Amino acid sequence: MDNKNLFIAIGLSIVIMVGFQHFFAPEPIPPTEQTATQTADGGNTQIKSTSAPGVDSEAPVPKSREEALAQSPRLPIDTARLSGSIDLHGAKLNDLILRDYRTDLSQESPNIVLLAPRGSEFPYFASVRWLADDETSVPDRDTLWKGAPDALTADQPVTLHWDNGQGQRFEIDITVDQNYMFTLTQRVINSGNKTVRLKSYGLVNRVGIPQTSDNTFIVHEGPVGVFNETYKEVSYDTVEEAPNKRIEQTTEGGWTGIFDKYWTVLLIPEQDAKVDARFAYSSVNGSDTYQVDISYSYYDIAPGDTREDSLRLFAGAREPQLIDYYTEEFHIDKFYLAVDYGWIFFLARPIYWLLNWFHGLVGNFGGAILLLVVCVRIALFPLANKAYKSMAKMRKLQPRMLELRERYKDDKPRFQKEMMGLYKKEGANPVAGCLPMLLQIPIFIALYNVLYGTILMRHAPFVGWIQDLSAPDPTSWVNLFGLLPFDVPNLGLLSFFSIGIWPLLMGFTMWAQYRLNPQPTDPLQAKIFAWMPVIFTFMLGHFAAGLVIYWAWNNLLSMGQQAIIMRSQGIPIGGKLPALTPIASPPSAPEPEPKKFEPKAEAKVHSSRPSKGQRRSSNPAAKKRKRS
Repeated sequence: MDNKNLFIAIGLSIVIMVGFQHFFAPEPIPPTEQTATQTADGGNTQIKSTSAPGVDSEAPVPKSREEALAQSPRLPIDTARLSGSIDLHGAKLNDLILRDYRTDLSQESPNIVLLAPRGSEFPYFASVRWLADDETSVPDRDTLWKGAPDALTADQPVTLHWDNGQGQRFEIDITVDQNYMFTLTQRVINSGNKTVRLKSYGLVNRVGIPQTSDNTFIVHEGPVGVFNETYKEVSYDTVEEAPNKRIEQTTEGGWTGIFDKYWTVLLIPEQDAKVDARFAYSSVNGSDTYQVDISYSYYDIAPGDTREDSLRLFAGAREPQLIDYYTEEFHIDKFYLAVDYGWIFFLARPIYWLLNWFHGLVGNFGGAILLLVVCVRIALFPLANKAYKSMAKMRKLQPRMLELRERYKDDKPRFQKEMMGLYKKEGANPVAGCLPMLLQIPIFIALYNVLYGTILMRHAPFVGWIQDLSAPDPTSWVNLFGLLPFDVPNLGLLSFFSIGIWPLLMGFTMWAQYRLNPQPTDPLQAKIFAWMPVIFTFMLGHFAAGLVIYWAWNNLLSMGQQAIIMRSQGIPIGGKLPALTPIASPPSAPEPEPKKFEPKAEAKVHSSRPSKGQRRSSNPAAKKRKRS
């Protein structure tokens, strides 16, 4: 068996990774009918008989982020991993910066801005509010809250308060831990002389889709949630095209929010509470606005009573270890799915944890990838050994197979019978070499998901010029891999001309593995296989560098193992097989000798037609019928 299995395996994996991620979309949540109308701007002061919050869809006024932040009073946020501020107009969390992450590899590049106020390029904020089912005035997005103390830190919570002048006092307690988890506790104290009917809710609101979004089948970006123990992903387009531009669902516990590739903002209600979750869309003056919100039930709050509800808000990086910690610490249903490993998560999660463990040993994710390959080769060693031995036997039998094909080219059933007999006699299995390759396809895809979707691979260096294993090799043959004094621009569709060092090394190992085996006897097949390493070099040249390193190293280990087995079977490495004794032809019966011509004696020639008398005498039955 030749290299066909290897290239088929790689080809299938690429088709699955590249093809499916562009042509498949998540199944949307079945929409339910909207039960009430809302004001377009999301204001909710003195709204009667409302069952769901509105969508903040006021078109932003273009201005700089700094100008937008300066328009309202703010309460600073200052922790080891977060900086920003709370907008006291509406108690909105709309200024949040991640201290640990930058936009690119440069240490001078700005930190990642997760949340931004209206007026900035992409407004994105979270907030908690109230809805009233009577004439009670409740705080809206423009309400000016008062707060104390003067900053929110991991060790110092803050409390915001506002009085509606009707006997109700509204308070929000806000805490944040050392990482990215906020807790927002809303409280209403009814000091009036009548019962009020209120419910609390929280929302995450985004205007526009970031230009960095590259939503694919591998990593979902957009609205997401766990409802009644079921994980759901919904695209932005699905929300926009839904009836009434709303998708609603009632759930007990769970969580919901919006995913970006590496960052997320999620709302987490009390896990034993029954809440209404919703994805919503609106557009004002051409500004697309997407909102995710969670509402508690209405409560009648009598004079002198107090009502309190809590929501957790996760706003930060999708770090697997941190997400798993919160899953266990707060018993959040399926919160570990906040790290998206793609559809093959059952294999991608173990691969991530194995890589992370190796990283703890060697301190480098590139080295961890190399150790992962060694583990995969060890796990597949018995199976691969058996497959390579079978492949070696197939190589050895190749001349006999060609001879049988030539002999029985006009008798295909006989050819198949003779081939199966030859396989059985020599103990060769023509499909044994496929299994190790097929088993590596899901591993290859799972590693791709880990490199592409998990944040710990982002900006993770290897050695030399590879400073980001989640990005393609930055070098290019166009400028001789950096020797010439100019940078190679991104040429879009023509970028396949700019191939780096590691993709070329991977292509070389594929070519060397092809040359390790005897060349196909069919000239057309030989040409196709000879070009396959070149084709795959360009196809994989702009995949994540970690994936290319994985495959190049895997090729080298496979070549070593195969070379040892081939030598043990007496097969020369990369050369022609020795000539074999032709298969003996089956014995055939001797041809009969040609008959000699012997002249016969002359005989009187009679007419072939009988005479009249003869015809009569030769048919006695006819005579009898005539007499009768």
